[in-house]
Order: sequence, then structure tokens, then C-alpha cells
Amino acid sequence: MSGTIRLHDYQIDIIRRLHEEWRSYRSVMVQMPTGTGKTHVLAAVVKEFLDGGGGCVWIVAHRRELVAQIEDTAARFGMDGADGRVRVMSVQWLARHREDTGEEPELVVIDEAHHALAETYRALWDRCPGAKFLGLTATPCRMGHEGFMGLFDALVRSWTVAEFIEKGRLSAFDYMSIRAGSSEQRLIDSLEKRGANGDYQTREMDALLNRRPSIERLYRSVRRFADGRKGIVYAVSIDHARRIAEYYCEKG
Repeated sequence: MSGTIRLHDYQIDIIRRLHEEWRSYRSVMVQMPTGTGKTHVLAAVVKEFLDGGGGCVWIVAHRRELVAQIEDTAARFGMDGADGRVRVMSVQWLARHREDTGEEPELVVIDEAHHALAETYRALWDRCPGAKFLGLTATPCRMGHEGFMGLFDALVRSWTVAEFIEKGRLSAFDYMSIRAGSSEQRLIDSLEKRGANGDYQTREMDALLNRRPSIERLYRSVRRFADGRKGIVYAVSIDHARRIAEYYCEKG
């Protein structure tokens, strides 16, 4: 399908179901768990669209790092962007350079589409009335309980995380989080300011949790539950991640 990258059976299946929904609906959201290859699905769909005679494609992400990752994957699928048919942009750049985007798209792809409730994304539907839309996300829900049906007409879901693990496509894992009633949880519960998507705002979360006592407690939890095991520690921000890493290095 891609010429250089072989897709898994579940990726081929979800692309097939996406095309079925596109026969009836203009705007479709695809949900796939983290680690199951959403970016490969994205690139394969765009490649098929172009090979089928489709026009300009915009791929919109919410961070510059994701733009670079998508561009790298698109290049592996034979799309280097040199002919201008594929534009990979951050939503912030797009909002500031509305007049510099050139040809209007026939397909708009939104990576991490759970961010699409923000006004910078919503404007795309009005700006590109003739385009198809594809949104990809691992989490098609928001803490503010606001749905996406005002933007996406249909949802195509892949296997659950449990099914991916059962079929050997994802590793089994244990998940540890902040204890209910803990000091950190009480601090978080005290936050009232939310973003447009209903989530806590990074700046406020960082101010509460990017502190030595909180990082020390996190370290003790890692030693208790994951000592000698491979794992991932989720942080609030890049600076928070760096400070966690610095503290862990201090501890060897």
C-alpha cells in the first residue's frame, strides 16, 4: 500500500472502514490507541488520496515536534512535500499565516484530533468548506465532557488496548497514578481554570507539580512499583520532565 512500508492488518482494516464512512460523511474521526501506528495510517491515507487524483492536502498538528515526525513518516511513504501537494503545519503557524498557505486543500488531516475543539482548529471547517476531514486520536473524549459531533460526523474505532495486548501487538503494562485523596490530588482538584478542550492548563499544572517535594514523592513511587523495570514517567511539561530526569540522575 505504501510502497516502502507494510501496514498491519488492523491498519488496513481501519483505512477500509474510514473510506466506507467517507462515502456518507465529509468529516470522520479515527481512534487508535497510542503505539499502534496512527501516523502510518495517516500517511497511507494521504498517499492513497494523492495517488487517486486528489488535490492539495493539509496535515495539521498542535506541536512543531509532531510536524517534524509527520514529515519524516510522509517521506518514508514517498511524499517529500516538494511539489506542494502535501503541507504539514502546526495549527499555531496556520493561524498566523492564513494568507501564506497557497492552494486550498481538498483533504485536511488533523493529528491528535482531541485538540480540535479549540477555536484555531474549528475555524478550519469554515475556511475549507469543500474539503474532506480526517481526525486521528487515541482519546476521542475531553474532560469537559464536550463531544466532537459538531466537527466530526462519524467515529471509526480500532481494537481496544486490551485487544491489542491480547493479540500481541502491544506490551502488557501496569499503570500507577496519583492516589485519590493524596496531597497532589487535592492540589489538582483546587484548579478551576481550564482550557478550551476542558483539560487543565499546563501552566497551572506545572506550577503545582513541578516542585521538589512532588518530584521526590514521584521518585519514591517509581522505586516502590517499578524498581529494575522499564517504564515511562509522564510529566506536565518539558521543564517538568527535565527536572524529574535531573533528580533521578542524582539518585543514580
